[in-house]
Amino acid sequence: MVNFLQLIIAVYFNALEPPYIALRILYMLGAWGLLKKSGLKPAWALVPWACEYQLSRCANREPEGRVYSLTGVAISFLTAAEVYLRQTRNISLSVLVLPLLMSVAIMRTIYTLRVFSGFVEVYGVKKTWLILCIFDSTVVIPMFVWGYDKRYQPEWEVEDLAAEMKRLATEGSADVMSEGLTVNLQERSVREFLHKNMLLRDIHLAIPKGHLVVLLGGSGAGKTTFLNAVNGYEKAKAEIMLNGHNVYTQYKDMLYEVGVVPQSEIMRNKDTVIGTMRDVAKLRLSIDIPLHERLKRVDDVLEIFGLTPVKEYKVEKLSGGQKKRLSIAMELISNPSIFMLDEPDSGLDGVMARELFVRLRKIADSGKIVIAITHNPDRIIDLVDDVIVLAKDSTRTGRLAFYGSIADARKFFKCERMEEILKLINQKDEGGEGLADDFVLKYAEVANG
Repeated sequence: MVNFLQLIIAVYFNALEPPYIALRILYMLGAWGLLKKSGLKPAWALVPWACEYQLSRCANREPEGRVYSLTGVAISFLTAAEVYLRQTRNISLSVLVLPLLMSVAIMRTIYTLRVFSGFVEVYGVKKTWLILCIFDSTVVIPMFVWGYDKRYQPEWEVEDLAAEMKRLATEGSADVMSEGLTVNLQERSVREFLHKNMLLRDIHLAIPKGHLVVLLGGSGAGKTTFLNAVNGYEKAKAEIMLNGHNVYTQYKDMLYEVGVVPQSEIMRNKDTVIGTMRDVAKLRLSIDIPLHERLKRVDDVLEIFGLTPVKEYKVEKLSGGQKKRLSIAMELISNPSIFMLDEPDSGLDGVMARELFVRLRKIADSGKIVIAITHNPDRIIDLVDDVIVLAKDSTRTGRLAFYGSIADARKFFKCERMEEILKLINQKDEGGEGLADDFVLKYAEVANG
């Protein structure tokens, strides 16, 4: 075991052949310069494998950096294993390790290019620099040039940008309403691999009763995470108040005040519609409610969603739109104060989607709050009161880029269509214009007065 661990250390520095020692030292020195310019601690350059991850943060390629770093670990272990097996004359196993080692090496090359393509953007250089990043022996050249040549400066520093955005977005909070939903979310984060990964930050808003709200945002902006934080399924560092009650501290009492409809339907296909609803009524309604009132509640909800004609049908026989309506009806049975729906119109054509949102509009008009994620907002936008826009900033954190009426959203973004707003805030590698930071800061300044 001791000999094997010694081999791992030796392989990391490629000490089996002296030229590679110098190459590793040059890599560390290049990383030192890049980390220092980007505002991170340059000492990370001396920490095996963690260095690659920190470099990915400088390049704004943190997700790719995890793979970049882990493939480095895997290559060191596999190389050490192959050398160890050869030295112990276990040739058959040594041969099996080689294809795996080659596969990981190819993956590392791919992710090296992905990380350094981020440096190309951050330093504003030509993509031809990436040719030098293919091989370990040449990648140190751009690292030294970008890290130590004063002509090359990063567009932003990792910590400074995050601090500036945090300063602008946390100066105030939404006033708690006695009736309605108030969200004061400071952060929702998870601990991932040497770093706290911030999923959401600084979201403050208040939604009155009777409002239908659409939640917009590009991929990874944190839309589902936001809904889960608000309903208490994934608690954040936040205060969530519904009609004057704290959703987190009074979670058991508020459980049936919040209706959540996930993207995928959760129901038994072999049950009938009426049977499904009656089973849900047994679970969601108080046992003190007489049977005849419970059955009437089921019939009333089926009528609201136009499911009375198919109440004897098995769930598997329903159309896509009918299944969506049944999912919402199951939540409405307990008469919650707020509905949250994750892409309820997914897979529906324009006519069916509109019909569904017409029913959601009626639910809102009854005095409830309805929040729905949708990727096709413009076909139903005339039915909506407000829009929440979440954007993924340069640190890949979900931020509030706008909350307000549809008319105000059009003025704020200078767009008529909601889908144009998404194009503005989406990152360039997602087909957008990469203006998320601009609008997050602009809204923070407006909100803070």
